[in-house]
Amino acid sequence: MHDIEPYFAWRDIYTAEEDERSPFYEREYDEFHFHNKVYNYYIHPQWDDFGSLTLYTKILFADYDTGFAILEFIGEWNDCLYNDVKFLKEEVLDVLIKNGITKFVFICENVLNFHGSDDCYYEAIYEDISEDLGWLVFLNTLPHVEEEMVATQIQYYASLGGNLSDVNWRKFKPHQVMLAIELFLKTNKNRIQH
Repeated sequence: MHDIEPYFAWRDIYTAEEDERSPFYEREYDEFHFHNKVYNYYIHPQWDDFGSLTLYTKILFADYDTGFAILEFIGEWNDCLYNDVKFLKEEVLDVLIKNGITKFVFICENVLNFHGSDDCYYEAIYEDISEDLGWLVFLNTLPHVEEEMVATQIQYYASLGGNLSDVNWRKFKPHQVMLAIELFLKTNKNRIQH
C-alpha cells in the first residue's frame, strides 16, 4: 500500500498545501518517513490525515470560482466504528463548503471497505450543498463498497454506481471531469431527486 500515491499529474495547477483556503494549507510532507497506516500497512506520506484511523484523502483539485473539488481516498471508510464521515465533514468538507465549494467528486477506487452506520451526516452534507445546486459523486467504488453504501442509503444524498463505477478520469483535466459529471447528472435518469 505504501506504493499507492495520490494522483499527482494535476499538481502543476493545484496543491492543497499551497491553497490558503484548504484545510491542509501549509502541511509539510516527509517523503522518507512513513507514519500513517491502514490495516497495519504503511501508506504513502502524501495522503492527508483528517482524524480518521483508517481513511485518508488528498484534495486533488479545488476551484472556488466554479465551486467544485475533486478528492481521492484510500483506506477503509468506517462510519460504524470510527464515524469517518463525521471527521471528513467537520475537518475537510465544512472548510471547503465555507469557501464556496458545493460540487464534490470523491474518487474511491482505493477505498477497500465501507462500513456504514446511518445516513445522517450524508444528509447534512447534502443539505449544505443542495441549496447552491451542489452535488456529491462517488467515482469508481468497488462493487462490495457500493453495495454497503446503498445498504446505508447514501444514494439518496450522492450519486454512485452504474456508469460512475468505471470512469477513466485520469486522462482528463479537472474541469473536464467536472463538466462530464455535470452532463452525466443532467442526462441520467437515476440522478438524485429530492
